[in-house]
Amino acid sequence: MPVPRPASDEFAPFYAGYIATIPDGADPVTVMHQQLDQLPVLFGALSPARASFRYAPDKWSVKEVVGHLSDAERVFSYRMMRVARGDETPLPGFDETAYVPAGAFETRPLGNLVAEWVAIRNATLALVHGMPADAWARRGTANGKPISARALLYITPGHVQHHLNVLRERYGVGTQERER
Repeated sequence: MPVPRPASDEFAPFYAGYIATIPDGADPVTVMHQQLDQLPVLFGALSPARASFRYAPDKWSVKEVVGHLSDAERVFSYRMMRVARGDETPLPGFDETAYVPAGAFETRPLGNLVAEWVAIRNATLALVHGMPADAWARRGTANGKPISARALLYITPGHVQHHLNVLRERYGVGTQERER
């Protein structure tokens, strides 16, 4: 049975855009599985030059976006586990603008970055599939704001979808003539 969409008091307003990328009535777990199938195909078509493409000098490269997806998924799934287990210890935020350069994603092959994301997504899905139904309603605090396990379940694929949209619109990823 799909987990219901979180109410607006279950997450910080910042996350509303991510949650909105999951269509009404869609199961976020199904979306996560679909992304697991889509991302390797999408990124597998990119040349090394395209993997290092930035649409503006101060923006992340495609490889850095993929590395960021892995970092964020780790953070979101860890938060999800802690909140779902009833841990009310406030959880810190994370600064993605500091994490990306520290990750040195530009030095790694895109295929390696994608394989890492696939492994992390599989771990997230194992956590999600093992979650007792009553855990989704549990709440905690992350980055000084309230958050529920259910909201984190929606935020996780929503964040990926947000970046996939940006990659298509601004980087041209997924458009055949721009892959070359």
